[in-house]
Amino acid sequence: MLPSPMIRDWARHLLEYEAASGVTSTQTEPPTLLVFEKLRQQLTAPVGVSGFQALAYRALALAKAEVPGLSAVQITAEGSLRGFNELDPQMEQNTDGEVGIALISQLLGLFLAFLGPATTQRLVQDVFPILEATTESNATTPLGVIFQEANNLRSVSESLESLASEHPNVEDGLASISRNIRNTATLLEVFAAVRNASDALRDSHPTLQPNGYLM
Repeated sequence: MLPSPMIRDWARHLLEYEAASGVTSTQTEPPTLLVFEKLRQQLTAPVGVSGFQALAYRALALAKAEVPGLSAVQITAEGSLRGFNELDPQMEQNTDGEVGIALISQLLGLFLAFLGPATTQRLVQDVFPILEATTESNATTPLGVIFQEANNLRSVSESLESLASEHPNVEDGLASISRNIRNTATLLEVFAAVRNASDALRDSHPTLQPNGYLM
């Protein structure tokens, strides 16, 4: 089961952001480990240690099916990664970008399904503020148009919720449609935020060259 292109794009930019931060710091850990650990600390709160460990275990299993080189990596009882630093150095140098994208996107995909897009987006933005979505973008730009469409969908969702309360005989159906539309609006905002983060990253690091972590 492969995550959607949007979720993979989201994971890619989290890794790019962490790698770019490392250019001006003394960090020695691979960006994949740093991103995973930040997500672990943040996402453990709503599901508990055992809940995160279970979802991380499933994410790693799915990522191993996509990238067999992860076979030696394990999830600890606390939900941390074990064995990632022991990956084949050649593989780590050449393909860690894909390794990291596979693992982080699977983890994000599971949390999106478990917590919903809005909650997951908010939790991730708390530790990766570069992904912070804003509706103040110029409405004439492509990203601004996307944010505006997301707002329009939220308005439709709210209207359907009002209709649902007024018509009990179709309340369940309208409420379900309203939730789906609201989730779509959130996903649009995530997509726009990811692209906005990518542009901001490249503007702030114009000489940053792709490497094993940047795709």
